[in-house]
Amino acid sequence: MSGVSVIAAEGAEVVLDGTTLLASTTFSVMPGEFRCLTGSNGSGKTTLLRAFLGSRRPTGGAVLVRGEPADMTRPRHRRLLASLVEPVPVARDMTLREQVTLVAASWYGDTTTAAGRAEEIVGRLGLTALAERFPSQLSSGQLQLFSLALTLVRPADVVLLDEPERHLDTERVDLVVTLLTERARQGTAFLVATHEAAVVKACDGVVELG
Repeated sequence: MSGVSVIAAEGAEVVLDGTTLLASTTFSVMPGEFRCLTGSNGSGKTTLLRAFLGSRRPTGGAVLVRGEPADMTRPRHRRLLASLVEPVPVARDMTLREQVTLVAASWYGDTTTAAGRAEEIVGRLGLTALAERFPSQLSSGQLQLFSLALTLVRPADVVLLDEPERHLDTERVDLVVTLLTERARQGTAFLVATHEAAVVKACDGVVELG
């Protein structure tokens, strides 16, 4: 792994109206590293992820992307970082395959590459048989896999995920863990907030909050 972190928190904390949403936290994630955020509800896991996305500004310390303060108004930061923290917008009148391909095309530009990337991620997440369905025809677990597909189909140096195991049974959790682990070996860094033991077991290290 490279010696330069992709993302880092340096004494990052968030206090709102006298309430501590995130206590001072320091860590870094290197290229190809799969790190987990753990802790009880309210310990600040989602708050920290949002800080990297710019939707929750630290009130103390800093969150950094490639050594710079995280700022998703910068095109290079947006390209470096993909996330599934907030619900992913979906189009009601487009099929799963169409939407995943569209997201891929918006990042890769080349339609052949985009189509190939889309088919790959749809297949890896077990969605091929559902690819011609619309979002309204999916169960909660299938929607979660679809959201992961929309996130993971795009190029990114680091991926932030908030409870990717949500609504998934054991078999599908294992499927997701396998995919994330493989992507990490290929150089993508992951920071994953989770309560799921199978995800934590696969991580390279844990940041315990709270």
